[in-house]
Amino acid sequence: MAQPAIFFEEVNERQGVFHRRAFVLGGVAGLGLVALSARLAQLQLVETQRYEKLSASNQFNFKLMPPPRGLVVDRNGVVLASNRPNFRLMVARDKGSDVPGTLKTLAQFVPLDDKRMERLAKDIAFAPKRAPVEVMEDMTWEQFSAINLRAPELPGVTADMGEVRVYPHGGAFAHVVGYVAKVNKDDITDDGPNSEPIMLNPGFRIGKQGVEKAFDLDLRGKPGAQKVEVDANGREVRQDPDGDIPAVPGKEIRLTLDADIQLRAEQVFGEESGAAVMMDCRTGDVLCMFSGPSFDANRFVRGLTGAEYRGLAEYERKPLFNKALTATYPPGSTFKTMVALAALENGYDPKTQHVCNKVWFWGGRPWHCDQAHGTQDLHSAIATSCDIYFYQCALAVGPDKIARVAREFGLGQIFDLGIPGQKPGLVPDTAYKRRTFKKDPVWHPGETPSMGIGQGYTHLNPLQLCVQAARLANGRKALHPRLVRSIGGVETKSGAAWGDLPFNPAHIDFIKNGMAAVTGASGERISGATGLQFGDLGLGPIKMAGKTGTAQSQGYAGGTGAHGAVGEWKKRDHAWFICFAPYDDPRYAMSVLVEHGGFGGSVAAPRAREIMRVALLKDPELRARIEKPLPMPAIPSGPAGGDVVPDLPAQPVDPSLAAQQATPT
Repeated sequence: MAQPAIFFEEVNERQGVFHRRAFVLGGVAGLGLVALSARLAQLQLVETQRYEKLSASNQFNFKLMPPPRGLVVDRNGVVLASNRPNFRLMVARDKGSDVPGTLKTLAQFVPLDDKRMERLAKDIAFAPKRAPVEVMEDMTWEQFSAINLRAPELPGVTADMGEVRVYPHGGAFAHVVGYVAKVNKDDITDDGPNSEPIMLNPGFRIGKQGVEKAFDLDLRGKPGAQKVEVDANGREVRQDPDGDIPAVPGKEIRLTLDADIQLRAEQVFGEESGAAVMMDCRTGDVLCMFSGPSFDANRFVRGLTGAEYRGLAEYERKPLFNKALTATYPPGSTFKTMVALAALENGYDPKTQHVCNKVWFWGGRPWHCDQAHGTQDLHSAIATSCDIYFYQCALAVGPDKIARVAREFGLGQIFDLGIPGQKPGLVPDTAYKRRTFKKDPVWHPGETPSMGIGQGYTHLNPLQLCVQAARLANGRKALHPRLVRSIGGVETKSGAAWGDLPFNPAHIDFIKNGMAAVTGASGERISGATGLQFGDLGLGPIKMAGKTGTAQSQGYAGGTGAHGAVGEWKKRDHAWFICFAPYDDPRYAMSVLVEHGGFGGSVAAPRAREIMRVALLKDPELRARIEKPLPMPAIPSGPAGGDVVPDLPAQPVDPSLAAQQATPT
């Protein structure tokens, strides 16, 4: 029987394989332990702060808070747009929440009708989860308190205090300052400032018109954040004020407007449709820019109903339309100042005379004037606003030369006011005719007389006519209107820093003297002058020079009666008046338009007079001229030539006291 044999070589080989495998596995396990230890060390030592923040973020959250919107103030610091506290009610969709039931519960405390609840339910359903939807603004304290007391029973409901924009003066500044409104989907962009999360905040508002829109980013500021503790479902448990990030308020916008002058313009216009613009003749600052009738900007902040908006949009006097900038009208006889200056600049003799017999026949047709002025020269023709004289004066100069002068005075231009909505209007010339009328590109001689009296193709806005009046009054500087005085305390460019007028000062002075003759400001009283009763402002030596204008809105078939002032409102003539005061040292210039008002001398001029008085009375230097102290009474000399103190005036004696003194003791 064979004996078993042990082969030591095989055993040793197996043991060697085992040891090698054990060594490899041990190395792998060791490397794993080292890597795990290193990772644990990194997490617990190196990245401690990061994970502390992530842990805290599960416990705390930050709610974006809209910043206080910047103030808009006038030149003297009077607030034109500010913010006030606002109690808001908001509802957010949450897991398992019964939105219709919640709204029915809320309807017991705040006014919510069935249609509104149905609309709110849809808005909340389509909103992101836990994104609050505004249910009501401007709750009373009682409503706010009642809902907050029941907050634990109303999941997803929040009643808090925010801020809402307020316009203290209602409609007086609505077209200039504008208004803010809720953000809609068209306002949100993929990048830029309108892509920020704050845009989705229910209390956030953006500018929609005027200064609010033009300087929206400056007025917005930077949002802050409120730190709150939340539970596992993301619901707010408590607030942590120490962790709040304060918001940065928006910048203050200071305008050149004067609240007193603007409010006076609103008063004198009443329900009339039109505009008034006033400028400082030295700096170009716009002191008044009123358009009427206006609207209450506060109603737009809350949101108008469909019926309210239709009522404003369909009213024939168009309260939503900024007539100072956006609307353009024939300037009428106010344009004659440009025709006269163009004539003087091109060698026209101001002593040239024409006879006005109320009708002038030329070109195979009659050309009319409102009355027979008789023999006129250029100076008297400005004062009486004689159409027949300026028909012939315009023919002597030509449209291109008139247009060049008019554009140098700001007519047909858009100015950098900082707010949108300006329309350039039109100062026509032969090039315009060639560009526009392809079938009839020739400027016909019969089109020039209409241009000479501010009719025909010529259309301008009240701001441009105010610039014209201000440049005439200044006589040297090509003033530009400045509406925004400073942004966040940084001053803007002066309106007087735009160069000089390229005209002979003597010719401009001639036009100014003609405007003084219109109102009789210089003491010269020309028979038939169209504004003689308006030169005297009732302010002593301070007088006003001006130029009336009546512009046809519908042609000769429009308004009826004297100067088209009778008949259907929308067919009546427009009333214009441009002016400056004091006539001998101009400080303020303005233009006033009364849309479909009739004759400028009886409708626009009285309003200009009242508005101008406010500006003059607010000027300290001019008040010193008005309030001159009376001279001291002469003191008689004594017998020796020395001064004698006059006796005090006798005082009245009580009769009973006199009787007692007369009774003997």
